[in-house]
Amino acid sequence: MTATEPVARGRRRDPTFESAVLEATREALAEAGFPAATVKEISRRSGVSAPAIYRRWPTRLTLIEDAAFSTLTEVEIEVTGDLRGDLRRLVLAFEESLDTPAARAAIPGLIAAYRQEAPPPAQWLKFSVRPQFYAIVEAAGIDPDLDIDEIFDVIHGSILARIFIPLAADRRRGVDTLVEMIVRILTPRQESHESRRHDPGQRR
Repeated sequence: MTATEPVARGRRRDPTFESAVLEATREALAEAGFPAATVKEISRRSGVSAPAIYRRWPTRLTLIEDAAFSTLTEVEIEVTGDLRGDLRRLVLAFEESLDTPAARAAIPGLIAAYRQEAPPPAQWLKFSVRPQFYAIVEAAGIDPDLDIDEIFDVIHGSILARIFIPLAADRRRGVDTLVEMIVRILTPRQESHESRRHDPGQRR
C-alpha cells in the first residue's frame, strides 16, 4: 500500500448482518403480522442488536419496506418491443413480488402508516417497477393519449386488488386479461381500428 492509498477505518460490515435481519423481518411479518414485526422482535429473531438494526435502517418502516419489497429491485425485463409479451413478463414479476406472505402482511400496515407520514418520492421509487414500464412503452413506440403514470397506477391497483380483494382474488385466472386491458388503454385508436378491420359487419 502506498502512502496515497486510503486506509480503511472502522469495523467491516458483516455480510450476513443484513440478510439475517431481513429474513427475520419476513418471518415475523408472515407468522405474526405487521403489528408484531417490531424491531425488538426482529432483534430477538435475528440475534442482531436493536441499535445495530437502527444504524442500518433508520425506522421500523424502512426495514419492513426493505424486507417485504426487496425483490422488486431485482425485477429485470428484457425489453423486446413486443408490447403484450413485455407487459406480460412485467405483470407476472410484479405480482409475484407482491404476492408473498411478508408483502401481504406489510402492505395494509404500511398504507395505514403512510397516512400519518408518507415517505419521500425517492423511497417510493426504490421499490417501483415504474421505470421498467416506461421502457416497455417506449420500446413499443407508443405515445399514450393518457398520463403514463396513471396507466401504471391502474396496473398497480389491479394487482393489489387481485391479491387483497376477495371478489377479485376469486376470479383471478391469469394475467392475460389484465395485459390486454393495459394494451387497449395504451393503444385505443389502434385497437379500435383493428376491431373494425376484423369485423366486416360493423357500421363505418
